Amino acid sequence: MTNEKQFLIPFIGLKLGKHQFENQIDKSFFELYNSDDFNDIKADVVVLLNKKSTHLEFSFSFEGSVNVPCDVTAQDFDMPLKGKLEIIVKFGEKFNEDHDKYVVIPFNEHKIDVAQYVYEMIALSIPHKRVHPGVLDGSLDSEALNYLGYSTEKEEAHEEIESNKENDTDPRWDQLKKLLTDK
Repeated sequence: MTNEKQFLIPFIGLKLGKHQFENQIDKSFFELYNSDDFNDIKADVVVLLNKKSTHLEFSFSFEGSVNVPCDVTAQDFDMPLKGKLEIIVKFGEKFNEDHDKYVVIPFNEHKIDVAQYVYEMIALSIPHKRVHPGVLDGSLDSEALNYLGYSTEKEEAHEEIESNKENDTDPRWDQLKKLLTDK
């Protein structure tokens, strides 16, 4: 079970230099954010804090897998995930996180909650299009694939998916590209 307190990092008592914090994430962490984009998740998160005299440098990384339904066959599968995020924490008069690369926290703060950054890092690394690896390599035998006309042979399935990507071009761009080649 994941709770939010494990992501509170009290930096005031730490010496200058690098400090590492490790956590394991499961679905209960995402339930705190009312997120149900997947069936299950298992991930190891490492937060590296480099405490400087004037600011804090956070480096987040994670590696794990998420169980999601395939967009083609609706069959559940485990998709490997990993990602990184770096944030600089500066001190100022009031809290401000308008910038992507740094956050300003008040001078009187003595701890920082990094749960939101962990959530965003993992949530943004989950692709929108989720295709079972068996569909890509042709090894998955499914009623849905047969119904859709996907071939069970590796090359034909891969070619069909690639041709679907190629057919998604805008004809206006094709006309502009034609102008470049017609000299």
